[in-house]
Amino acid sequence: MSHLASRRGLLFGTAAVSAGALLTGCTSNESTDDKTAGGAEPVAEKSGKHVTIGFAGPQADHGWLNAINDNAKKRAGTYSDVSLEITEGSNDIAQQIGQIETLINKKVDVLVVLPADGKALTQAGLKAMRAGIPVVNLDRIFNSAQAYRCWIGGDNYGMGLSAGRYIGEKLKDKPDARVIELAGLDNLELTKQRTQGFDDALKNYPNIRKVARQAAEFTVESGQAKMAQLLQAQPTFDALWNHDDDQGVGALRAVEQAGRDGFLMVGGAGALSAFQAIKQDDGVLKATVLYPPTMAASAIDLARALGQGKGVGGLAEYEIPASVTLYSAVVDKDNVDQYMPTGFR
Repeated sequence: MSHLASRRGLLFGTAAVSAGALLTGCTSNESTDDKTAGGAEPVAEKSGKHVTIGFAGPQADHGWLNAINDNAKKRAGTYSDVSLEITEGSNDIAQQIGQIETLINKKVDVLVVLPADGKALTQAGLKAMRAGIPVVNLDRIFNSAQAYRCWIGGDNYGMGLSAGRYIGEKLKDKPDARVIELAGLDNLELTKQRTQGFDDALKNYPNIRKVARQAAEFTVESGQAKMAQLLQAQPTFDALWNHDDDQGVGALRAVEQAGRDGFLMVGGAGALSAFQAIKQDDGVLKATVLYPPTMAASAIDLARALGQGKGVGGLAEYEIPASVTLYSAVVDKDNVDQYMPTGFR
């Protein structure tokens, strides 16, 4: 795998996950209503037992990863009963293991980890759990359920489903509709999951046919180059699903350079640039499906709940769930203002 492929593999994780519910405002005694903390605001209630949360996150070498770290910091800052011990983000496995061991030695109450590599960091998660420190495993999943108390992350298959359903509903009355797909790196499991979800959704619309698929590399440059190829090969089509908003910047450049329109485009992930284009509504990009970095804010909520021995507000159980899979919501011009604060640069 190339350096780029490796980096993007680490970026998105490789866990196969199923559709689930978006977690917002976890514990039953939230302390503030600050909307800047990523996602929905916590429910304003009294503070509880003080909790020290250790956070070992990624190196912020990409907009989505930077948003993960920002969401965690901001969410923790909204709670008067939470202290955050945060490490310097790293994609180096050995370095992150050392950082986690330091947090264990500091005897933090709960640990939140987005591992550089889920499989390689499993032993660090197990060590924390054995030390009596519950672990919230964020997105890139450890390969043992004993290494974490709760997993929370995104839904790659669900991204494809949401994109396919949106496009399907827009084109359901158009005879012989033609759809193309600009995928991500094909050697990543997450890309296969996104394509499978998309294909499965389109099965419900017999009038729609996917006529082309091109794999890019999750970069602006690759998005522009691969989209240019698609445009040259496909003189007419009705919709495009692009797996990633970063490469979508390049795809939109190719569309503009070719002077093409007459189709709708759906993006993926939830970048601020995509939200702004959707709101402006003067181009082909009409929607994007989320892989939300607000999961880091929710991981802080879950960690606080664990530290205070509480469940999730709105659920009957006394304990937090064992796993939470975030829903890949569709953001279009009707709801883009709501999601704008969560857009990552």
